[in-house]
Amino acid sequence: MRQSAALLADSSVRLADLQFPWSREHIHRTRLAYIHVDNLLHFAKIDRDGRIDGYIAAWLPDELALLFLRRGELISAAAFTEAGREVLPIAVALDRMQGELERGELCYCEAPMEQLGWMYESCAGALRGYPVRPDDPGGLFTALQQEQFTGVLELISDGRVSYFQFGDGQYRSGYFTGRTSDEPVPAFVEAQFRAHADGTGPVLTARTFALREEVPEQASPALVETYRDLFWRIVEAGERQAPDEARRRAQKVRDALQGTHVALDAIGIARDRKSVPLVVSPEQLTSALSGWALQLLEQLEVIVPGIAPEVLRDATREHRFVLQKAGFYARLPWTVGW
Repeated sequence: MRQSAALLADSSVRLADLQFPWSREHIHRTRLAYIHVDNLLHFAKIDRDGRIDGYIAAWLPDELALLFLRRGELISAAAFTEAGREVLPIAVALDRMQGELERGELCYCEAPMEQLGWMYESCAGALRGYPVRPDDPGGLFTALQQEQFTGVLELISDGRVSYFQFGDGQYRSGYFTGRTSDEPVPAFVEAQFRAHADGTGPVLTARTFALREEVPEQASPALVETYRDLFWRIVEAGERQAPDEARRRAQKVRDALQGTHVALDAIGIARDRKSVPLVVSPEQLTSALSGWALQLLEQLEVIVPGIAPEVLRDATREHRFVLQKAGFYARLPWTVGW
């Protein structure tokens, strides 16, 4: 299969050449057509051997998609493209992978959460580029020392990505692609700058970004759909109690709150329309649903006193344990009896 010639933004590094550090490689780089991604994610979630911290990297024709796993749970996604880097809704990343089964490739690797946080921040945060010369390995590190840099340096050499943590200009720790366990860090750095056998230098890029130790958790596509179903169940339960009022008021409250709760763009969309993929956290989903429900039910209480607990009981019974754990009911002034 011919690999894509797409380049990482503002560099000469091919996206197809990018490799990231790992502590254990569970699936070597393999054609996506040979991997059932849903089964892989299911294995990671339920099997003891699969419940790891790590990432899935998918090389697609025009981008490299990353899926981040915490104890086997898919918690976020990001992408490297020719236009730049971005955090992706999980559903979008999975759809893009599914659409490129014939041309895409995938690897499944174990890595510490600290490294995953750095990989995520390199896509989510502000990047600062540094000039780097193949004939001067020490110049980059001297510059960081002189400015008392605190954060993470991402150094890419011929597609091999390595991360160096600095505190007040001093190297603290790192994660490196291709370094052996007994190789000193200075020797590894020099090797990244070493010329090829034909005399040409390596393709190098250097960027810095802020330190992040954890990957923020996105709401899974399944959880978004659950909250979307709850939104409309509340509307339907309200409509049974207050015909012609609940649906109209529900939509007006939704429209009024969309500027405050971005998650309403996903969970408040009509059931017969395709869901809008968004990067939202589980907390944002709960906040959006409870904030909308509060205003809607307060309005309906004026029309039909005592309606709120009945609507909540009828609409949320099947998912009450999920909502209790998320703190949904604690955000509302009514007590729901089961």
